[in-house]
Amino acid sequence: MKNIKILMMSFAAVATLGLSSCVQDLETTPIDPSIDLPQNVLTSEAAYEALLAKCYQGLACSSSDGANGGPDINGVDGGFGQYLRAYFNLQCLTTDEAVCCWNDTGLPDMHNMNWQASNQFIVAMYYRIFYQVSLCNELIRQVTENPTGVEFQNKGALIAEARALRALSYYHAVDMFGNVPFTTENDVVGNFSPNQISRADLFKYIEDECKALIEGNDLAAEGTNVYGRCDKGFVKMILAKLYLNAEVYVGQDRYAECAALCENLVGKYTLAENFADLFAADNDRFAVGTQEIIFAVPHDGINTTSYGGTNFLIFAGTGGDMNASEAGISSGWGGLSVTKQVAELYAEGDVRAMFFTDYGTAIADREVFTSGGYKSVKFRNVNHDGSAAQTTGFVDTDFPLFRVADAHLMLAECAARGKADNAKGLASLNAVRQRAGLEAVTTFTAQDVLDERSRELLWEGHRRTDLIRFGQFTTDAYLWEYKGSPYDGKAVEDHRNLFPLPPADVNANGNLTQNPGY
Repeated sequence: MKNIKILMMSFAAVATLGLSSCVQDLETTPIDPSIDLPQNVLTSEAAYEALLAKCYQGLACSSSDGANGGPDINGVDGGFGQYLRAYFNLQCLTTDEAVCCWNDTGLPDMHNMNWQASNQFIVAMYYRIFYQVSLCNELIRQVTENPTGVEFQNKGALIAEARALRALSYYHAVDMFGNVPFTTENDVVGNFSPNQISRADLFKYIEDECKALIEGNDLAAEGTNVYGRCDKGFVKMILAKLYLNAEVYVGQDRYAECAALCENLVGKYTLAENFADLFAADNDRFAVGTQEIIFAVPHDGINTTSYGGTNFLIFAGTGGDMNASEAGISSGWGGLSVTKQVAELYAEGDVRAMFFTDYGTAIADREVFTSGGYKSVKFRNVNHDGSAAQTTGFVDTDFPLFRVADAHLMLAECAARGKADNAKGLASLNAVRQRAGLEAVTTFTAQDVLDERSRELLWEGHRRTDLIRFGQFTTDAYLWEYKGSPYDGKAVEDHRNLFPLPPADVNANGNLTQNPGY
């Protein structure tokens, strides 16, 4: 694997910057990884693109050295510390979408909703977010300062893509952690005590960044960038998500602005004909142009190996009496189930009900994979036509971070809340339903949309945020198996709507204040 190493202003201080083929069009000539000064290594346009490649690779891999070799962040396991796996643990495992039967320290606490501030899975997500921010800051800084005087044409595009990726991670920060440390390319390198930004101010910063990228000319238009790289559609989805949840984040009703963005997106991107194809090993077919997947995190069973992302979803979701070969893998890990509350949301004939059902809906013993609970087989390492993927040891299936189906459902929700045209919202809702093999409806409520989101977006990283927006995450308005620990579920403290900052970071940085309740 090709690498470049430079000094970083990050929590890890020094990062190895890989040039994996996981990001198309970002492969460049190898650079000696022992060189660590920007002025020595950033001597070509390819080297700058190598730095951007690492900004993308950080979403897919834990390391530039393989699935778990030399993790980018010291002290964070390269397996469960991978960005998308950490994201799943916080966004899905804390909800009705997933239960894991493993007993790694702190893991049962996620679904039990009794995590402590030092929980290693929360810590992993926090440091992954800010590692990504640091990578993007460094790219922007180095391209702007250009210490070696390299001449190339796409400086603006490189900076724009790094800003877009940084906006994504800051969106995850504002959603999961609230008030967080804040840095940009303008901060002094080596400052390990950054100031804390309020949730409201970070919301405004992300909003301004997204608007500038949408209105500017440096970022590729919707569907015009190469596969695996972000464009204005990606940024519009971030901004739409920000507005959809603005009442939670900053106490503002921004549904109308969310609706306008979503209406624009559904007019530009098309729904795939077959839902299942979106989660097959060759789903990259739907992540180019203006097809359904607006942005995917690429996975490749040979060139981009990881124990997170879709590799985790497929392997951990398979076990017991399930046929691993049908999932396109060598053998399952036997970890993940869905609660009966989720399983029972699907009507007969819904093609999205992609489950192994032999163990029944109820999870009798949450520590035993075979004791019950449906097993999701939505993601699979098999091509859409049934042919085999490249390898059974790691998967080729890309993770669809943003799909236009989500924009359809956001538009429907805004309409249900009276903030968008009802006919357009109904049309979007029915477009998603009818693709799933269900009948069209003539009326709908916001709760109907929430239930549709559960069926459509299972395991795609939206559920916790959705339940918080509907007031159902911590309260007894909606209970699921083992919510708050008991089988029948119970309400938990409202402070769990936010995750804690890592105590080590709070103790080391006098500018940080811990979130309430921790």
